[in-house]
Amino acid sequence: MADEKKIGCYICKGCGLGERLDTDELETIATREGKANVVKQHDFLCNADGVKMIQDDIDNDGVNHIVIGACSRRSKAEAFNFQNVAISRANLREGVIWIRPDEPDAQETTQEMAADYIRMACAETKFQNIPAASGQQGLNKKLLVVGGGIAGMTSAIEASKAGYPATIVEKTGKLGGAMADMVARIPNRSPYADPMDTGVAAMIAAIEADSNITVHLNSTVTKTSGAPGRFSADITTESGATTTDNFGAIVQASGFTDYDANQLPEFAYGKTPDVVTQRELEAMIKEAGDGPVKRKSDGKVIASALFVQCAGQRSDKEGHLSYCSGFCCSASIKEAMLLKDRNADCDTIICFDDLRTPGAGGEDFYRSGQKKGVTFTKSKVSEVVPANGSLTVKMHDLILNDDVEASVDLVVLATGLIANSGVDIDDKSAENVAQDPTQEYKVNVDSILNLTYRQGRDLPKLTENFADSHFICFPYETRRTGIYAAGPVRRPMDAAQAIEDATGATMKAIQSLEHAATGEAVLPRPGDLSFPTFRKEGCTQCKRCTVECPFGAIDEDEQRYPQYNESRCRRCGTCMGACPVRIISFENYSVETVGQQIKAADMPEEFDEKPRILVLACENDAYPALDMAAMNGMQYSAFARVVPVRCLGSVNTIWVSDALNGGYDGIILMGCRQDENYQCHFVKGSEMAHTRMSKIADTLQTLSLEEERVATYEIAITDSARTVQIINEMEETIQKIGMSPFKF
Repeated sequence: MADEKKIGCYICKGCGLGERLDTDELETIATREGKANVVKQHDFLCNADGVKMIQDDIDNDGVNHIVIGACSRRSKAEAFNFQNVAISRANLREGVIWIRPDEPDAQETTQEMAADYIRMACAETKFQNIPAASGQQGLNKKLLVVGGGIAGMTSAIEASKAGYPATIVEKTGKLGGAMADMVARIPNRSPYADPMDTGVAAMIAAIEADSNITVHLNSTVTKTSGAPGRFSADITTESGATTTDNFGAIVQASGFTDYDANQLPEFAYGKTPDVVTQRELEAMIKEAGDGPVKRKSDGKVIASALFVQCAGQRSDKEGHLSYCSGFCCSASIKEAMLLKDRNADCDTIICFDDLRTPGAGGEDFYRSGQKKGVTFTKSKVSEVVPANGSLTVKMHDLILNDDVEASVDLVVLATGLIANSGVDIDDKSAENVAQDPTQEYKVNVDSILNLTYRQGRDLPKLTENFADSHFICFPYETRRTGIYAAGPVRRPMDAAQAIEDATGATMKAIQSLEHAATGEAVLPRPGDLSFPTFRKEGCTQCKRCTVECPFGAIDEDEQRYPQYNESRCRRCGTCMGACPVRIISFENYSVETVGQQIKAADMPEEFDEKPRILVLACENDAYPALDMAAMNGMQYSAFARVVPVRCLGSVNTIWVSDALNGGYDGIILMGCRQDENYQCHFVKGSEMAHTRMSKIADTLQTLSLEEERVATYEIAITDSARTVQIINEMEETIQKIGMSPFKF
C-alpha cells in the first residue's frame, strides 16, 4: 500500500556515541521492540554519506517514517531535513552520553537511557502521520496598513519596495499622524546635534507617486474577517460609503493619543494658556514661523520656559501613566533648541528625575542641548502657580535636597502617550456574531479593526493598553496570526524607533502571507504544515478548545462544533491539552505520539531500585536549557526520561495519569514563565498548563500517591543549571518517599 508506514531507524556512532554506547544492542531494540523495517548504523550520520544513505532508503526502499538516533533534535536540523517523511529524533548525545559520567559504574544506566530513547522514538513515529497542507491556502500579496502616521507610511513604502501592494486606511483627512504636526524631529543621523526635518512631506510625496500604494483618508476599518492569506476588510468613509477588499496580512500602526493634561491640576493646566503640552508648544512654534514665539495669554515674547518631564508619567497615582513614554526627554531637548533658535535670549530649563535619551545619538543630542544653553536640573516639580503675569514653579532640587522656586513665562508638560489600541477583549459583540453568524454585525466606533473573531474585536492588550506583542521572543507577533502591531501602539517609542518597528512588522507580515499560501505556520514553528483536527463523533461541545486557544484560531460551525482555521493556528497544541475527551490531534503530534513514548520506556520493577522520572519539557525553553546543560558538562539523573512537547499548554492530563498508572515514580513539567512578563512562545500555553496541573492533586489522592511526585516549573532558556538541579532533586524526593506502588 502506498500509505503504509515503513520505519527506518538510523543510529549514529559519531561524537563518541560508538565508544560510550552498545549500538548493536540499540539496533536490536529498534528491530525487535521498535518494529523498525530498516535499521542501520553509521559512523557519522550527519555527513554527506550518512544523509545520502537515509535519502536512498526513502527514494528506493519506500521508508517514510524516520528515527534518527543521534544528537538533539535541535542539532543538525538542516542535515536531517528530509521531505515528505515523518521524523522522530532519539537524543543519544545531549540527552544521554553528555549528561552521564564516563565511568564503569554508570555504563549500565547510561545504556538503559539510550535504549529507552530508541524505544520511545520508534513508538512516536508509529503514531505520526506525514503532514500535508489543509487546502485552505491562497496567496494574496496585498497588505492592509491601518494608520497613516509615520509608522503606517513606512510600512506601506517598505511593502511596496518589496513588491507587495499596500493599502493605507487613515481616519483623519491627512497622512503623517502626530509627526505631521511637528516642526522638526529628533535627529537620527550623525552628528546628532540639531533637530532635523520630519521627513513627512517626502514620505507623502513618495506614497502619492507610488501606484502600488492605495490611500483611504477619513476612513476606518469597520469589519475584518478571514485569516492570513485571505483577510477581508470593510473600509468605510465618514459619509458611510463602504468598500470591501481582500488582503494577505495586516499591520496595525494606529499610533497614540496624548495623555490628557487636564488630569494634572497641580500644574495649572487649563487655568492659564501659558501652561502647555509638548504638542501645543510645537503648534506655537509652527505658528510663529521664523519669528519669535509668543505667549498665548498676552502676546509677550517668551523669555523663559520650564519643561516638566514625566508629567503624569512613571507614577503610581490613579489616572497617571505608570510607564515612560520613551520620546519625551529627547522631545523636550529638541523643543528647547527650537525655542532658543527663535527667541535668542530665552532661558530654557528642563526639570527631570531621570533623563532618558534612547538611541545611538541620544547622548550626543543631550550634549548638544547643553552647548546651546539648555539648562538641565534634576528636580521634581510639585506645583505651578499663575500670578502677576508669570508662573511660579515649585520644585524639589534632588541634588541639593532643597525646595526651590522659579519664575518663568511658559511651562511645558511632557505628558506622554496612550496607545490607540482599540476596545478590550471583553467586548462581546464579535463573540456573539461568531457563535451565531445570522446575527447582524454591529460596528464599534472605538474599535480599530472590528474583527469578527469570537475572542474580541481588536488585538488583545498586553499591559497599559498597548496592543499585545511577544515582546521578548518575537516582538511583532500578536495573538492574532497575520496581524502585526507597529509603532507606539505596540510600546512607547520615538519616531526613529517607530520607523524601524514598522519595517520589522512589515517584513513579518510579508512572511506571514507567504507562509499562509503554502499552509505553513509562522513563528515559533515556521514551516510546520501540521494543523489540528478532531473526531466530531467524540466531541462534547465543551468549548474548552475554543476558549483556551491563545490565537483565536478556533470558531464554531452552525452546529456549535469546533471549526479550525489552519492559517490562524500557531501549532502550539493548547487545544489538544484542553480537550477532556482527547479527540484533538495533529498529524505529527498527538495524545498518542506522546502517550506511546511514555508507555514505551522500560519500567523496572519496584525492587530493582531504578526509579523512572518523566520530564515533559517545553521545546522552546526547557528542552534547550537541558541541551545547554549537557554542552556544559552538567550531569543529571540516569533515571530521567525527557519527552519534548510543543508547549506545556499541549500537555493533556491523561499523560500524567497514564504515567502514574504505568509506574513512573515522579513527573516534572517544565514550561515557560507565565506572568505579565511572560516568556511562553505561545503566550498563554504555560499559564493554561499551570492551571490544569494545579488540580492534579485530586488525581494523586485518588491513586493514593504523594503530591510531591508531580511538580511544575517555570524555566527560562538560560536555566540550564536549574533544570539539572530540579531533576536531581526529584530523584532525591523519590528516594525519601519510596518507589511508586504502581510498578508492574
